[in-house]
Amino acid sequence: ADDDIYAIAVQTEKKIILGGSFTFFGGEARNYIARINTDGSLDTDFYAEADCYVSAIAIQPDGKILVGGWFTEIGGFERNRIARLWPDGFVDTDFNADADNAVLSIALQPDGQILLGGYFTTVNGYMTNGIIRLDEYGGPDYSFYSNVNSAVYSIALQPDGMIVVGGMFSS
Repeated sequence: ADDDIYAIAVQTEKKIILGGSFTFFGGEARNYIARINTDGSLDTDFYAEADCYVSAIAIQPDGKILVGGWFTEIGGFERNRIARLWPDGFVDTDFNADADNAVLSIALQPDGQILLGGYFTTVNGYMTNGIIRLDEYGGPDYSFYSNVNSAVYSIALQPDGMIVVGGMFSS
């Protein structure tokens, strides 16, 4: 890559999705997201350009790819900082989420719900600072309420279901 890689996820068929601030990979234009084969070569069958950085990637059990970052467009569709792609890189138009600022981390819960962390203060018009849980279509889970006073950079799930977050916040 010609610039930084911020996120890596491995698909079940062992292909690797990369996100970052790069605009070329392996000498070919790839704006902020690319897929590589197990030997490290560019997979030219996957093409999902974004218009700005991709900083988080998660692969769902059904193979769909969640991506977060600073982008406002991906794969030719307007998607504000969070999108879901089919395994081949095309945008899944059934998933509609809209964050007002960067999404920096994504974690998947066993029940299919999606945790996002980042710089955002609203998602789909719902006020939330830095962390939110979404349903499988990108809608806010209103039963989950947690706010931080600054950005969430990382989210992890413990085996007991507890959520661990890290970032710039102090409360």
